[in-house]
Amino acid sequence: MGLATLLHVLGVVVWVGGMFFAYMALRPVAVDVLQPPLRLPLWAGVFRRFFPWVWLSILLILTSGFALIGMLGGMGAVGWHEHAMLAIGVVMMLIFVYIYFGPFARLKSFVQADDWKLAGQALGTIRHLIAINLSLGLLNIVLAKAALILSN
Repeated sequence: MGLATLLHVLGVVVWVGGMFFAYMALRPVAVDVLQPPLRLPLWAGVFRRFFPWVWLSILLILTSGFALIGMLGGMGAVGWHEHAMLAIGVVMMLIFVYIYFGPFARLKSFVQADDWKLAGQALGTIRHLIAINLSLGLLNIVLAKAALILSN
């Protein structure tokens, strides 16, 4: 159970921590100091490097999460916290898949074409969806801690 928990936590830290850093630290500075012709390629490059880590995180979170549920006796044996965490995690994953194949693909294309207006719109969509995912990820962390407290 220890290895599965470690992999699960590492996946969450990379994904949620990366979103927190990007949204709360990098984004405000980029807006303050960079004009769109510099800011939008920066974000396309940041996401190009970060999103493979998100895919890996999703793989780790899913495999370790289902392993942990199995070790605890299956879905029928775990509490409502685990059910809620799984549901929220699936919603987060679906939002990420949409970001990756929708607005992120458009952002890369528009940056390549130097279309700063449309690139900015794509980035705005990504920003809103990451804000939702970050909120859901932080909620899941709170639920995980609550589940630990209630299980002791």
